[in-house]
Amino acid sequence: MAHEPQRLVLASASPRRLDLLRQIGLEPAAVVAAEVDESPLKDETPRLLAIRLAGAKAARVAADEPAAYVLGADTVVALGRRVLPKAETADEVRACLDLLSGRAHRVLTAVAVVAPGGGRTARRLVETRVRFKRLSPQDIAGYLASGEGLGKAGGYGVQGRAGGFVTALQGSYPAVVGLPLYETASLLGGLGYRLP
Repeated sequence: MAHEPQRLVLASASPRRLDLLRQIGLEPAAVVAAEVDESPLKDETPRLLAIRLAGAKAARVAADEPAAYVLGADTVVALGRRVLPKAETADEVRACLDLLSGRAHRVLTAVAVVAPGGGRTARRLVETRVRFKRLSPQDIAGYLASGEGLGKAGGYGVQGRAGGFVTALQGSYPAVVGLPLYETASLLGGLGYRLP
């Protein structure tokens, strides 16, 4: 019996999320950056921010892709209730690293999937605790020179040089990179997507 063709759309321009999907055998038919305002709302917790943004990204792209499974995700780095920015400048990367040095923080990655037909939406949030060593001025200068922290939540990417700063990680490593794989596959499968 022939199956209807399935269309999966990734509502994210993150090359890391695309690589992670491919790691579990999923190849999106399209990758569409969802333009949403990522500013936290007044009194919004980091958890709620991540969930809201993942859902907003998926919904925005699903409006143009009604026949597809649309996958949105968002990663928030938090120190207590404080949300660290997606660092756009070297100064922002430095400020994030100064805050994270020698401390534990939370990485909250939310995933949202909208099923075809504008129907059901399923969401999941994965929280991972990460601890950094105390960073020396040389650690920070070297990381700034690499440019790796630009455009990343909390000013770092764990899959690059910053992996050498991590002394402990409790939770999902792929979620810290940008997409929790087990939870993503579970959401897709639960909405009827045939996994490879």
